Amino acid sequence: MKLTMVGSGYVGLVTGACFAETGNDVVSLDVDERKIAMLNRGESPIYEPGLSEMIQRNAEAGRLEFTTDKTAAYKDADVIFICVGTPSDTDGSADLQYVLSVAGDIAEVIDTLGPDQKPKVVVVKSTVPVGTSHKVRDLIRARTDAPFHIADNPEFLKEGDAINDFMKPDRVVCGIESDEASATMSELYEPFVRQGNPIYLMDVRSAEMVKYASNAMLACKISFVNEISRLCEAYGADVKNVREGMCADKRIGNQFLYPGLGYGGSCFPKDTLAVCSMGRAVDLPCKLNEAVHEVNQAQRGWFFNKITEVMGEDLTGKTLAFWGVAFKPKTDDIRESPSVALMQMAIDAGAKVQAFCPEGLENMKVEFPAAEAADGMYECLAGADALVVATEWNEFRSPDFEKIAAMLSSKTIFDGRNVYRRSHMADLGFTYVSVGRPPVTPAADGSHATA
Repeated sequence: MKLTMVGSGYVGLVTGACFAETGNDVVSLDVDERKIAMLNRGESPIYEPGLSEMIQRNAEAGRLEFTTDKTAAYKDADVIFICVGTPSDTDGSADLQYVLSVAGDIAEVIDTLGPDQKPKVVVVKSTVPVGTSHKVRDLIRARTDAPFHIADNPEFLKEGDAINDFMKPDRVVCGIESDEASATMSELYEPFVRQGNPIYLMDVRSAEMVKYASNAMLACKISFVNEISRLCEAYGADVKNVREGMCADKRIGNQFLYPGLGYGGSCFPKDTLAVCSMGRAVDLPCKLNEAVHEVNQAQRGWFFNKITEVMGEDLTGKTLAFWGVAFKPKTDDIRESPSVALMQMAIDAGAKVQAFCPEGLENMKVEFPAAEAADGMYECLAGADALVVATEWNEFRSPDFEKIAAMLSSKTIFDGRNVYRRSHMADLGFTYVSVGRPPVTPAADGSHATA
Protein backbone atom coordinates (compact mmCIF):
# COMPACT_ATOMS: atom_id res chain seq x y z
CA MET A 1 0.00 0.00 0.00
CA LYS A 2 1.21 3.57 -0.69
CA LEU A 3 1.15 5.68 2.45
CA THR A 4 1.98 9.30 3.24
CA MET A 5 2.85 10.50 6.74
CA VAL A 6 2.28 14.23 7.15
CA GLY A 7 4.71 15.35 9.81
CA SER A 8 8.08 13.78 10.53
CA GLY A 9 7.93 14.21 14.28
CA TYR A 10 7.71 11.48 16.85
CA VAL A 11 4.42 9.92 15.73
CA GLY A 12 4.95 10.35 12.00
CA LEU A 13 8.47 8.90 11.96
CA VAL A 14 7.69 5.87 14.11
CA THR A 15 4.44 5.13 12.28
CA GLY A 16 6.01 5.53 8.83
CA ALA A 17 9.07 3.43 9.63
CA CYS A 18 7.00 0.61 11.13
CA PHE A 19 4.60 0.54 8.18
CA ALA A 20 7.57 0.47 5.81
CA GLU A 21 8.99 -2.43 7.81
CA THR A 22 6.00 -4.56 6.77
CA GLY A 23 6.45 -3.80 3.07
CA ASN A 24 4.41 -0.66 2.50
CA ASP A 25 5.78 2.21 0.41
CA VAL A 26 5.90 5.23 2.70
CA VAL A 27 6.50 8.91 2.00
CA SER A 28 7.21 11.18 4.96
CA LEU A 29 6.23 14.79 4.31
CA ASP A 30 7.37 17.79 6.34
CA VAL A 31 7.68 21.53 5.80
CA ASP A 32 10.96 21.62 7.75
CA GLU A 33 13.66 21.41 5.10
CA ARG A 34 16.39 20.93 7.70
CA LYS A 35 14.63 17.92 9.16
CA ILE A 36 14.03 16.35 5.75
CA ALA A 37 17.68 16.90 4.83
CA MET A 38 18.73 15.10 8.02
CA LEU A 39 16.44 12.17 7.26
CA ASN A 40 17.70 11.92 3.69
CA ARG A 41 21.21 11.64 5.16
CA GLY A 42 20.02 8.74 7.28
CA GLU A 43 19.93 10.79 10.50
CA SER A 44 16.93 10.78 12.82
CA PRO A 45 15.98 14.16 14.34
CA ILE A 46 14.69 12.42 17.48
CA TYR A 47 16.09 9.72 19.74
CA GLU A 48 14.06 6.53 19.99
CA PRO A 49 15.73 3.15 20.49
CA GLY A 50 15.91 1.28 17.19
CA LEU A 51 14.33 4.03 15.11
CA SER A 52 17.44 5.25 13.27
CA GLU A 53 18.32 1.72 12.21
CA MET A 54 14.77 1.05 11.00
CA ILE A 55 14.69 4.31 9.04
CA GLN A 56 18.03 3.59 7.37
CA ARG A 57 17.09 -0.01 6.56
CA ASN A 58 13.81 0.89 4.88
CA ALA A 59 15.21 3.96 3.11
CA GLU A 60 17.95 1.81 1.60
CA ALA A 61 15.32 -0.73 0.52
CA GLY A 62 13.37 2.02 -1.26
CA ARG A 63 10.30 1.69 0.96
CA LEU A 64 10.75 4.95 2.88
CA GLU A 65 11.45 8.39 1.46
CA PHE A 66 11.30 11.95 2.73
CA THR A 67 10.14 15.09 0.97
CA THR A 68 8.85 18.65 1.34
CA ASP A 69 6.82 18.36 -1.89
CA LYS A 70 3.14 18.20 -0.93
CA THR A 71 1.86 17.39 -4.40
CA ALA A 72 4.27 14.52 -4.86
CA ALA A 73 3.46 13.18 -1.39
CA TYR A 74 -0.31 13.23 -1.81
CA LYS A 75 -1.08 12.43 -5.42
CA ASP A 76 -0.20 8.70 -5.43
CA ALA A 77 -1.04 7.89 -1.81
CA ASP A 78 -3.71 5.34 -0.95
CA VAL A 79 -3.78 6.49 2.66
CA ILE A 80 -2.72 9.87 4.09
CA PHE A 81 -1.96 10.02 7.81
CA ILE A 82 -2.09 13.44 9.47
CA CYS A 83 0.57 13.32 12.20
CA VAL A 84 1.23 17.00 12.92
CA GLY A 85 1.40 18.63 16.34
CA THR A 86 -1.58 19.86 18.34
CA PRO A 87 0.09 22.03 21.01
CA SER A 88 -1.83 23.51 23.91
CA ASP A 89 -3.17 27.04 23.63
CA THR A 90 -2.92 29.34 26.64
CA ASP A 91 -6.31 28.10 27.89
CA GLY A 92 -5.29 24.42 27.60
CA SER A 93 -7.28 23.74 24.44
CA ALA A 94 -5.61 21.97 21.52
CA ASP A 95 -4.32 24.23 18.74
CA LEU A 96 -5.67 22.72 15.51
CA GLN A 97 -4.13 25.14 13.01
CA TYR A 98 -1.60 22.62 11.70
CA VAL A 99 -4.18 19.83 11.34
CA LEU A 100 -6.60 22.05 9.45
CA SER A 101 -3.83 23.50 7.29
CA VAL A 102 -2.90 19.99 6.21
CA ALA A 103 -6.56 19.27 5.44
CA GLY A 104 -6.61 22.28 3.13
CA ASP A 105 -3.45 21.09 1.36
CA ILE A 106 -4.94 17.63 0.84
CA ALA A 107 -8.13 19.11 -0.60
CA GLU A 108 -6.12 21.21 -3.04
CA VAL A 109 -4.14 18.24 -4.36
CA ILE A 110 -6.97 15.72 -4.63
CA ASP A 111 -9.13 18.34 -6.32
CA THR A 112 -6.61 18.51 -9.19
CA LEU A 113 -6.84 14.73 -9.61
CA GLY A 114 -10.52 14.94 -10.51
CA PRO A 115 -13.66 12.98 -9.57
CA ASP A 116 -12.61 9.70 -11.21
CA GLN A 117 -9.61 9.07 -8.95
CA LYS A 118 -9.53 6.18 -6.51
CA PRO A 119 -10.77 7.65 -3.21
CA LYS A 120 -7.99 8.16 -0.71
CA VAL A 121 -8.38 7.44 3.00
CA VAL A 122 -7.48 10.50 5.07
CA VAL A 123 -6.56 9.39 8.59
CA VAL A 124 -6.23 11.77 11.52
CA LYS A 125 -3.53 10.26 13.74
CA SER A 126 -2.72 13.41 15.69
CA THR A 127 -4.30 13.54 19.13
CA VAL A 128 -7.28 15.83 18.60
CA PRO A 129 -10.41 16.91 20.51
CA VAL A 130 -13.56 14.99 19.77
CA GLY A 131 -15.10 16.26 16.54
CA THR A 132 -11.84 17.32 14.88
CA SER A 133 -11.80 14.51 12.32
CA HIS A 134 -15.21 15.68 11.19
CA LYS A 135 -13.84 19.22 10.89
CA VAL A 136 -11.13 17.83 8.65
CA ARG A 137 -13.73 15.95 6.60
CA ASP A 138 -15.97 18.97 6.27
CA LEU A 139 -13.11 21.30 5.32
CA ILE A 140 -11.99 18.97 2.52
CA ARG A 141 -15.56 18.51 1.30
CA ALA A 142 -16.07 22.27 1.22
CA ARG A 143 -13.07 22.69 -1.10
CA THR A 144 -13.41 19.76 -3.49
CA ASP A 145 -15.91 17.32 -4.95
CA ALA A 146 -13.18 14.67 -5.22
CA PRO A 147 -14.06 11.46 -3.38
CA PHE A 148 -12.24 10.43 -0.18
CA HIS A 149 -12.84 8.63 3.11
CA ILE A 150 -12.16 9.95 6.61
CA ALA A 151 -10.85 7.94 9.56
CA ASP A 152 -9.32 8.48 12.99
CA ASN A 153 -6.52 6.26 14.26
CA PRO A 154 -5.09 7.38 17.62
CA GLU A 155 -1.54 6.38 18.54
CA PHE A 156 -0.57 4.65 21.78
CA LEU A 157 3.22 4.93 21.66
CA LYS A 158 5.38 5.20 24.77
CA GLU A 159 8.49 7.24 24.18
CA GLY A 160 11.44 4.92 24.71
CA ASP A 161 9.49 1.82 23.63
CA ALA A 162 7.52 3.13 20.68
CA ILE A 163 8.65 0.61 18.06
CA ASN A 164 7.67 -2.32 20.25
CA ASP A 165 4.33 -0.63 21.01
CA PHE A 166 3.62 -0.22 17.30
CA MET A 167 4.84 -3.64 16.16
CA LYS A 168 3.07 -5.47 19.02
CA PRO A 169 0.13 -3.28 20.02
CA ASP A 170 -2.21 -4.02 22.92
CA ARG A 171 -4.96 -2.90 20.58
CA VAL A 172 -5.53 -0.87 17.43
CA VAL A 173 -8.34 1.67 17.47
CA CYS A 174 -9.83 2.95 14.21
CA GLY A 175 -12.72 5.36 13.85
CA ILE A 176 -14.36 4.84 10.47
CA GLU A 177 -17.42 5.96 8.51
CA SER A 178 -17.33 3.70 5.47
CA ASP A 179 -16.82 0.07 4.57
CA GLU A 180 -13.92 1.10 2.32
CA ALA A 181 -12.07 2.81 5.18
CA SER A 182 -12.77 -0.17 7.42
CA ALA A 183 -11.33 -2.61 4.90
CA THR A 184 -8.26 -0.44 4.26
CA MET A 185 -7.40 0.04 7.93
CA SER A 186 -7.95 -3.62 8.72
CA GLU A 187 -5.65 -4.69 5.88
CA LEU A 188 -3.01 -2.17 6.89
CA TYR A 189 -2.86 -3.30 10.52
CA GLU A 190 -3.36 -7.04 9.96
CA PRO A 191 0.40 -7.83 10.12
CA PHE A 192 0.61 -6.27 13.59
CA VAL A 193 -2.23 -8.18 15.27
CA ARG A 194 -1.57 -11.76 14.23
CA GLN A 195 -1.15 -12.78 17.87
CA GLY A 196 -4.81 -12.05 18.46
CA ASN A 197 -4.70 -8.53 19.82
CA PRO A 198 -7.83 -6.71 18.69
CA ILE A 199 -8.55 -4.10 16.06
CA TYR A 200 -11.46 -2.04 17.36
CA LEU A 201 -13.47 -0.48 14.54
CA MET A 202 -15.82 2.15 15.90
CA ASP A 203 -17.33 5.53 15.16
CA VAL A 204 -14.90 8.39 14.67
CA ARG A 205 -15.84 10.41 17.73
CA SER A 206 -15.47 7.44 20.06
CA ALA A 207 -12.04 6.70 18.60
CA GLU A 208 -10.98 10.29 19.29
CA MET A 209 -12.21 10.00 22.87
CA VAL A 210 -10.41 6.68 23.47
CA LYS A 211 -7.05 8.42 23.21
CA TYR A 212 -7.93 11.15 25.70
CA ALA A 213 -9.60 8.73 28.10
CA SER A 214 -6.55 6.46 28.05
CA ASN A 215 -4.00 9.20 28.71
CA ALA A 216 -6.21 10.87 31.31
CA MET A 217 -6.49 7.57 33.19
CA LEU A 218 -2.72 7.00 33.16
CA ALA A 219 -2.07 10.56 34.31
CA CYS A 220 -4.63 10.06 37.07
CA LYS A 221 -2.75 7.01 38.37
CA ILE A 222 0.52 8.96 38.51
CA SER A 223 -1.00 11.88 40.38
CA PHE A 224 -2.84 9.49 42.70
CA VAL A 225 0.28 7.66 43.83
CA ASN A 226 2.16 10.94 44.21
CA GLU A 227 -0.58 12.30 46.46
CA ILE A 228 -0.47 9.08 48.49
CA SER A 229 3.31 9.45 48.74
CA ARG A 230 2.86 12.83 50.43
CA LEU A 231 0.45 11.29 52.93
CA CYS A 232 2.94 8.51 53.58
CA GLU A 233 5.61 11.04 54.49
CA ALA A 234 3.26 13.01 56.72
CA TYR A 235 2.31 9.89 58.69
CA GLY A 236 5.66 8.12 58.71
CA ALA A 237 4.69 5.35 56.29
CA ASP A 238 6.88 4.05 53.44
CA VAL A 239 5.24 4.43 50.03
CA LYS A 240 7.27 1.48 48.71
CA ASN A 241 5.56 -0.85 51.18
CA VAL A 242 2.19 0.82 50.66
CA ARG A 243 2.49 0.49 46.89
CA GLU A 244 3.40 -3.20 47.08
CA GLY A 245 0.49 -3.99 49.36
CA MET A 246 -1.96 -1.98 47.27
CA CYS A 247 -0.81 -3.25 43.88
CA ALA A 248 -1.09 -6.89 44.92
CA ASP A 249 -4.83 -6.40 44.40
CA LYS A 250 -5.44 -7.58 40.84
CA ARG A 251 -8.20 -5.01 40.44
CA ILE A 252 -5.61 -2.27 40.87
CA GLY A 253 -2.48 -3.68 39.20
CA ASN A 254 0.94 -2.05 39.28
CA GLN A 255 1.29 -0.05 36.07
CA PHE A 256 1.91 3.71 36.30
CA LEU A 257 1.80 3.62 40.08
CA TYR A 258 5.37 4.66 40.85
CA PRO A 259 5.83 7.78 42.99
CA GLY A 260 8.19 10.41 41.68
CA LEU A 261 8.31 13.92 40.29
CA GLY A 262 5.15 13.69 38.20
CA TYR A 263 4.52 13.18 34.52
CA GLY A 264 5.94 15.28 31.69
CA GLY A 265 6.55 14.97 27.96
CA SER A 266 4.38 15.85 25.02
CA CYS A 267 1.26 13.81 25.82
CA PHE A 268 0.00 13.61 29.40
CA PRO A 269 0.25 17.33 30.27
CA LYS A 270 -1.27 18.43 26.97
CA ASP A 271 -3.97 15.77 26.87
CA THR A 272 -5.09 16.28 30.46
CA LEU A 273 -5.49 20.00 29.80
CA ALA A 274 -7.35 19.24 26.57
CA VAL A 275 -9.85 17.04 28.46
CA CYS A 276 -10.45 19.91 30.88
CA SER A 277 -10.90 22.28 27.94
CA MET A 278 -13.40 19.94 26.25
CA GLY A 279 -15.37 19.86 29.48
CA ARG A 280 -15.49 23.64 29.75
CA ALA A 281 -16.63 23.88 26.14
CA VAL A 282 -19.82 21.96 26.95
CA ASP A 283 -20.30 23.35 30.47
CA LEU A 284 -19.21 20.07 32.05
CA PRO A 285 -16.22 20.81 34.30
CA CYS A 286 -13.85 17.84 34.50
CA LYS A 287 -12.99 18.31 38.16
CA LEU A 288 -11.06 15.08 38.55
CA ASN A 289 -8.85 15.81 35.56
CA GLU A 290 -8.30 19.37 36.78
CA ALA A 291 -7.15 17.97 40.13
CA VAL A 292 -4.85 15.47 38.37
CA HIS A 293 -3.10 18.34 36.61
CA GLU A 294 -2.88 20.46 39.77
CA VAL A 295 -1.38 17.60 41.80
CA ASN A 296 1.13 16.88 39.05
CA GLN A 297 2.31 20.47 38.74
CA ALA A 298 2.55 20.86 42.52
CA GLN A 299 4.75 17.77 42.82
CA ARG A 300 7.77 19.65 41.50
CA GLY A 301 7.47 22.41 44.08
CA TRP A 302 6.80 19.90 46.84
CA PHE A 303 10.02 18.06 46.03
CA PHE A 304 12.01 21.27 45.68
CA ASN A 305 10.88 22.23 49.18
CA LYS A 306 12.61 19.06 50.38
CA ILE A 307 15.83 20.35 48.84
CA THR A 308 15.55 23.76 50.52
CA GLU A 309 14.67 22.15 53.87
CA VAL A 310 18.14 20.57 53.80
CA MET A 311 20.16 23.24 52.00
CA GLY A 312 18.29 26.42 52.94
CA GLU A 313 15.95 28.60 50.93
CA ASP A 314 18.76 30.83 49.62
CA LEU A 315 20.94 28.65 47.39
CA THR A 316 23.31 31.43 46.40
CA GLY A 317 26.81 30.02 46.16
CA LYS A 318 25.51 26.44 46.02
CA THR A 319 25.84 24.07 43.07
CA LEU A 320 23.36 21.30 42.34
CA ALA A 321 24.19 18.39 40.04
CA PHE A 322 21.23 16.90 38.15
CA TRP A 323 21.23 13.39 36.75
CA GLY A 324 18.60 13.27 34.03
CA VAL A 325 17.08 16.03 31.93
CA ALA A 326 14.66 14.09 29.68
CA PHE A 327 11.20 13.64 31.17
CA LYS A 328 11.70 9.85 31.23
CA PRO A 329 14.44 7.34 30.32
CA LYS A 330 15.20 6.24 26.77
CA THR A 331 14.16 9.49 25.13
CA ASP A 332 15.73 12.88 24.41
CA ASP A 333 12.40 14.67 24.95
CA ILE A 334 12.65 17.40 27.59
CA ARG A 335 9.20 18.92 27.01
CA GLU A 336 7.43 19.55 30.33
CA SER A 337 10.28 17.71 32.04
CA PRO A 338 10.13 17.74 35.85
CA SER A 339 13.93 17.95 35.84
CA VAL A 340 13.88 21.22 33.90
CA ALA A 341 11.24 22.63 36.26
CA LEU A 342 13.40 21.74 39.28
CA MET A 343 16.51 23.21 37.69
CA GLN A 344 14.65 26.47 37.06
CA MET A 345 13.53 26.58 40.70
CA ALA A 346 17.13 26.01 41.83
CA ILE A 347 18.42 28.78 39.57
CA ASP A 348 15.69 31.13 40.80
CA ALA A 349 16.88 30.37 44.36
CA GLY A 350 20.41 31.39 43.43
CA ALA A 351 22.02 28.03 42.71
CA LYS A 352 24.34 27.07 39.90
CA VAL A 353 23.01 24.04 38.04
CA GLN A 354 24.94 21.45 36.06
CA ALA A 355 23.33 18.44 34.44
CA PHE A 356 24.03 15.18 32.68
CA CYS A 357 21.58 13.10 30.66
CA PRO A 358 22.41 10.19 28.32
CA GLU A 359 20.23 11.63 25.55
CA GLY A 360 18.68 14.93 26.59
CA LEU A 361 21.66 17.29 26.71
CA GLU A 362 21.51 18.55 23.13
CA ASN A 363 17.90 19.62 23.57
CA MET A 364 18.78 21.15 26.93
CA LYS A 365 21.54 23.25 25.38
CA VAL A 366 18.99 24.75 22.98
CA GLU A 367 15.88 24.97 25.15
CA PHE A 368 17.37 25.47 28.62
CA PRO A 369 20.85 26.99 28.27
CA ALA A 370 20.79 28.30 31.85
CA ALA A 371 21.96 24.86 33.00
CA GLU A 372 25.54 23.80 32.36
CA ALA A 373 25.90 20.55 30.39
CA ALA A 374 28.37 18.01 31.77
CA ASP A 375 30.27 15.48 29.66
CA GLY A 376 29.51 12.54 31.95
CA MET A 377 27.59 11.50 35.05
CA TYR A 378 30.59 11.84 37.35
CA GLU A 379 31.93 14.97 35.64
CA CYS A 380 28.54 16.46 36.50
CA LEU A 381 29.39 16.13 40.21
CA ALA A 382 32.53 18.27 40.09
CA GLY A 383 32.19 21.13 42.56
CA ALA A 384 28.59 20.24 43.41
CA ASP A 385 27.11 20.41 46.89
CA ALA A 386 24.40 17.81 46.28
CA LEU A 387 23.09 15.41 43.65
CA VAL A 388 19.50 15.42 42.39
CA VAL A 389 18.37 12.25 40.61
CA ALA A 390 15.61 13.53 38.34
CA THR A 391 15.24 10.77 35.72
CA GLU A 392 15.71 7.05 36.38
CA TRP A 393 18.06 6.10 33.54
CA ASN A 394 19.58 2.64 34.00
CA GLU A 395 23.05 4.22 34.10
CA PHE A 396 22.14 5.87 37.39
CA ARG A 397 20.84 2.78 39.20
CA SER A 398 24.16 1.27 40.36
CA PRO A 399 26.71 4.09 40.44
CA ASP A 400 30.06 4.24 42.22
CA PHE A 401 28.91 5.72 45.51
CA GLU A 402 32.47 6.13 46.77
CA LYS A 403 33.20 8.33 43.76
CA ILE A 404 29.98 10.27 44.37
CA ALA A 405 30.94 10.85 48.00
CA ALA A 406 34.44 11.98 47.03
CA MET A 407 33.24 14.46 44.43
CA LEU A 408 30.35 16.10 46.31
CA SER A 409 31.18 18.71 48.92
CA SER A 410 28.56 17.05 51.13
CA LYS A 411 27.27 13.49 50.91
CA THR A 412 23.73 14.52 49.99
CA ILE A 413 21.42 12.94 47.42
CA PHE A 414 17.89 14.04 46.57
CA ASP A 415 16.28 11.12 44.77
CA GLY A 416 13.14 12.13 42.87
CA ARG A 417 12.65 8.62 41.49
CA ASN A 418 13.30 6.39 44.52
CA VAL A 419 16.13 4.67 42.67
CA TYR A 420 18.18 3.71 45.75
CA ARG A 421 17.52 1.70 48.89
CA ARG A 422 17.33 3.77 52.06
CA SER A 423 19.19 1.17 54.10
CA HIS A 424 22.05 1.19 51.60
CA MET A 425 22.26 4.98 51.71
CA ALA A 426 22.35 4.87 55.51
CA ASP A 427 25.15 2.30 55.50
CA LEU A 428 27.17 4.51 53.14
CA GLY A 429 26.70 7.59 55.31
CA PHE A 430 24.66 9.71 52.88
CA THR A 431 22.00 12.23 53.67
CA TYR A 432 19.30 10.81 51.46
CA VAL A 433 15.91 12.31 50.64
CA SER A 434 13.42 10.53 48.39
CA VAL A 435 9.68 10.47 47.64
CA GLY A 436 7.11 9.11 50.09
CA ARG A 437 9.72 7.58 52.38
CA PRO A 438 11.34 8.79 55.61
CA PRO A 439 14.65 10.56 54.95
CA VAL A 440 18.03 9.23 55.93
CA THR A 441 19.64 11.97 57.99
CA PRO A 442 22.86 12.33 60.00
CA ALA A 443 22.54 11.89 63.74
CA ALA A 444 24.55 13.97 66.22
CA ASP A 445 26.96 11.10 66.92
CA GLY A 446 27.81 10.72 63.23
CA SER A 447 25.55 7.71 62.67
CA HIS A 448 22.50 7.96 60.45
CA ALA A 449 18.89 7.94 61.51
CA THR A 450 16.50 6.40 58.99
CA ALA A 451 13.20 7.60 60.36
